[in-house]
Amino acid sequence: MFSKSTEYALRATLYIAQKASEEKKIGIEQISAAIGSPKSFTAKILQALTKDNKVVSSASGPHGGFYLTSKARELPVQAILQAMGNGEMIQRCVLGLSACSEENPCPLHPKYKVIKGQLLSLFESQTIGQLADEMDAGHSFIKLQ
Repeated sequence: MFSKSTEYALRATLYIAQKASEEKKIGIEQISAAIGSPKSFTAKILQALTKDNKVVSSASGPHGGFYLTSKARELPVQAILQAMGNGEMIQRCVLGLSACSEENPCPLHPKYKVIKGQLLSLFESQTIGQLADEMDAGHSFIKLQ
């Protein structure tokens, strides 16, 4: 559904939310290994997520690394999609038609409209912290082995 970079951004953010804090930051090596992404690719993703401290925060130095603030944990999943430039992706026509609309629907428009509404609601209502808490409780996972 999403690009590889967005999938890794979702995984990285959730991993950081679960494993790090302002007191205990984690490094890029640990993050890239945990989400199964090359280090250089993970670095680019984290750069997008830390830009303007939108989602992920970082600190440099010997005790540096990545973490989420308590405020960032309250952000909806949609914030990750927006940071990666995918905020409007779900709004687009499922067939990629630029003229698709209520007045000019593609063949899948009526059915996708319902699904699109459900996806938007999900991504706007679920917070990063809620998903991290579900992982902490053992109800969901980002890496299955």
